[in-house]
Amino acid sequence: MSEVTREQVEQAIAGHQDLYLEQDYITANALKEINIGTESIDVSIEVGYPAAGAKTQIENTLKELLQPLAAEKDIRVKLSWNILANDAQKDVENLTTVKNIVAVASGKGGVGKSTTSVNLALALVAEGARVGILDADIYGPSQAIMLGIEDGVRPEVKGEQFWMPIVAHGLQSMSMGYLVDENTAMVWRGPMAGSALQQMINQTMWHDLDYLIVDMPPGTGDVQLTLSQKVPVAGALIVTTPQDIALLDAKKGIEMFRKVEIPVLGVVENMSVHVCSECGHIEHLFGSGGGEAIASQYETKLLASLPLNLSIREQADSGTPTVVAHPDGDIAAIYRALARKLGAELDCQNREKAVKKPNIVMYSD
Repeated sequence: MSEVTREQVEQAIAGHQDLYLEQDYITANALKEINIGTESIDVSIEVGYPAAGAKTQIENTLKELLQPLAAEKDIRVKLSWNILANDAQKDVENLTTVKNIVAVASGKGGVGKSTTSVNLALALVAEGARVGILDADIYGPSQAIMLGIEDGVRPEVKGEQFWMPIVAHGLQSMSMGYLVDENTAMVWRGPMAGSALQQMINQTMWHDLDYLIVDMPPGTGDVQLTLSQKVPVAGALIVTTPQDIALLDAKKGIEMFRKVEIPVLGVVENMSVHVCSECGHIEHLFGSGGGEAIASQYETKLLASLPLNLSIREQADSGTPTVVAHPDGDIAAIYRALARKLGAELDCQNREKAVKKPNIVMYSD
């Protein structure tokens, strides 16, 4: 048999489309190295999203593609990831210690936005990323409870003006719930809440984050406007239920982000289906197909559909969200797939921006 060539290896790799990037590794510029030796073929792939949960599957798939070329050679494939920083929106400076800020938003309350935020953040950690979460719901912070932080725990102060994030389940976190007593009502006007949000983001000493997940308050008010105008947001994730009124409010949230030129990365549909724990009967209690319809209408993607399941609520309330409580369960798998899809969307967005940037050439007379 003739010697294997680099072109043959590249052609074989190009035959596989990454599930999350939705393109092959050659097109995505993810093929980093090919070494063809006398006894082995070594391939190195580097993607721009955390992929711990898909690593083995991707490596095995590529090995199978390359095997027909190998004859007696050993096929060795190594998948790694390097998460790039996204540029902020116009006229907003990037944070030096945070690569990507993602706003998790909804048009109305009660759709599971905070539960989605914390499980998404923990799923990104499980996938191999460095992650923080900011509880931006100034009036009704809930992340301290969901992360199991005891009442009365306060962030350490550094240099009289900076807070150290509180770490729980491998996640860096900051919340108004850490700064005030849980029984204190935040009777603030909108500008005060917006100012508090800015302080929590800029005065928290986030440590080398790939992603900062911002759990937004519901609606499209002052806090949302402050975030979009003053904070370097890479993209937004919209959480809704299939219910018609929730979808109507979700549309308003998407429209708001579009007006301030923040990309909507996708939609998460909560409570999409109920499966009876006794008989297994499947029922769409709040309607069906709404998340997919709104994603299609606004030319974005339905990134995940989550069932109406009592355990999701119970685990979040107990301070051990689903991704931590049952990391190998079916629901945790949905959140981890969501994390990979979100990371891939941000990576594709970042690469598209890089392509669109003009090349500046200096000439000397």
